[in-house]
Amino acid sequence: MSIETQSPTSNPAADAAARAGRRTWRLPRPAQRPNLVLAVILTCQLMVVIDVTIVNIALHDIRRSLGFSAASLSWVVSAYTLAFGGLLLLGARAGDILGRRRMFLAGIALFTVSSLAGGFAQNPGELLAARVVQGIGGAFASPSALALLMTMFPDARERTRAIGLYAAVSVGGSALGLIAGGVLTEYASWRWVLFVNVPIGAVLLVFGRPLLTETERQHGRFDLAGALTSTLGMTSLVYGFVHAASDGWRDAATVTAFAVGVALLAAFVLIESRASSPITPLRLFADRNRASAYVARLLLVAGMMGMFFFLTQFLRGVLGYSDLVTGFAFLPLTAVIFGATQLSSRVLVERIGAHRLMIVGISLSTLGMLWLSQLGEHSGYGSLAGPLVVFGLGNGLAFVPLTTSALSGVEPRDAGAASGLVNVMQQVGGSLGLAVLVTVFGASSTSAAADLPKGLSRAEAARRVFVVASDHAFWVATAFLAGTLLLVTFAIRTKAAQPADAK
Repeated sequence: MSIETQSPTSNPAADAAARAGRRTWRLPRPAQRPNLVLAVILTCQLMVVIDVTIVNIALHDIRRSLGFSAASLSWVVSAYTLAFGGLLLLGARAGDILGRRRMFLAGIALFTVSSLAGGFAQNPGELLAARVVQGIGGAFASPSALALLMTMFPDARERTRAIGLYAAVSVGGSALGLIAGGVLTEYASWRWVLFVNVPIGAVLLVFGRPLLTETERQHGRFDLAGALTSTLGMTSLVYGFVHAASDGWRDAATVTAFAVGVALLAAFVLIESRASSPITPLRLFADRNRASAYVARLLLVAGMMGMFFFLTQFLRGVLGYSDLVTGFAFLPLTAVIFGATQLSSRVLVERIGAHRLMIVGISLSTLGMLWLSQLGEHSGYGSLAGPLVVFGLGNGLAFVPLTTSALSGVEPRDAGAASGLVNVMQQVGGSLGLAVLVTVFGASSTSAAADLPKGLSRAEAARRVFVVASDHAFWVATAFLAGTLLLVTFAIRTKAAQPADAK
């Protein structure tokens, strides 16, 4: 069913002439140019994923420019990821009901305008508000992009390759954001980590409308109660963790935040079990492999986002790198992730199987994170390069089979919700993981500061405290990845191979 309507007073001859004229300038439809369609979808995903990490390199300058405190600085990242992850399911549902192309374009427009506003922010409140609106725009654009990809590439082999590129962008984009942030902060200003989205968003709006085909609109209602309880519940939990880092676990605000978060998430599950049109159909979790893939993605990204947050500060504060050098320090990670995802999607998934590939990949990621926990005050870049390569190789190998497992066997009516959940687990995992690691870092910093020997300079004391506290955070991140490995190994079942004559 098309979303376009005709005026009852239209002239058929004039309409035919107009259509003929439009054919002379409109871009080819998706059937003729699938690569262009894929480019639009991947560019959208790259833009929204990069914005999770591109600000990491700029955090030092943002704090100095706008006056953020040390504890509140993590909200520059979390304000975006919470809005993004919390509203992704509502965005996916909106795409099902109102049309995925329409929601894709609306989300990109909102993301672009809020990026422009954030670049002009003059205080912490304005920047955090812009980051929230960015997250809302991404939440409406990203699930529609993935759902469009799934419907526009029906061939299994082509879809696997498209998902491979999508996974490469989703994972590698996080690392690429660090490099882009370093370049922009070094040669322009921290504000350009937001301004850069404006021309990209404009290009997506120009090409997205003629290239993407509108999907059939489904009947249903918007589950606003589910969206609000899930988003506010996750925000309350993250606030509890961040507040605990500065004020302690027994503080009344900390305890209240956790209690409210748990109550809201419990209400969310109850609402979804009774809603006629839930944003999260609980039947998606009935499949053991799919549910395990969702949780595994959450835990994997929880460790990964914390690693980015603390490692960038290690490079800036301990090794004394500039913004530019800090960004390019992650280049090996970016290159390895992209190469590994392509190898995974094009060769390894078919040859060794998705389940085995996930185990191998997550094992390597766990080893890389464990290696990072050994960093010391006098470690050089050589101590980082090895762990980054191993970690990147593991993530690159694991994310493609994790994505296909999360989307395997999903009915067309649930394609939007299932696609949204893939991104929800990635964004919520990053928010929760960062909040937990910030809490660990804060507690370890207090303990390390108390054990410092006398006579150290202020700068030396700060470096030593940071190294000790960040090592503890890396240990917890390693525990996240070890939990992911156990889940994938024992909870995901390998499907029995079909006989050759049955294929």
